Order: sequence, then C-alpha cells, then structure tokens
Amino acid sequence: MNTEIIKEKLEQALTLDVCIVKGENGTFQVIAVSDMFIDMSRVKKQQSIYAHLSEEIATNAIHALTIKALTPDEWQKQKHFI
Repeated sequence: MNTEIIKEKLEQALTLDVCIVKGENGTFQVIAVSDMFIDMSRVKKQQSIYAHLSEEIATNAIHALTIKALTPDEWQKQKHFI
C-alpha cells in the first residue's frame, strides 16, 4: 500500500478540496479538507474517511492511520502548523 493509492481512493469517493497522504509501511497520515465536514463531529469526520479505507485496514495493508478531517475554515487556521 502506498500513499498515491490511498489518496486516489479517497479523492474518488469523497469531494475533497485538499487531500494529503503521508507515510509508509502500513502507517499513514491523512489530511482531508472539505465542506462536507462542516456539521460533523470529529468522530463522524474520521468515520467518513475510515469507511473508504476499511478493506485496506481489514487486510492490514494499513495498520495505523492518523486522520485530520477539516473544514476549509479549520484548514486555513491550521495549515501553517501542519
């Protein structure tokens, strides 16, 4: 599993303004930015990302995943610290 496959999968499944995927060897970090996250709790935001990577998690191709799912406003405030 590589970062490009994860990024492509998320971009095909979700309408994202920004999608950044980093990592290797089964450990990945995802930053996803979209208006779709506006009225979602932090848990719901993460579940929306996990849902599209469940097969990779189940097969252990991804064994550790850190998710930052942000609205565009949150991204504008945080992108300089990431």
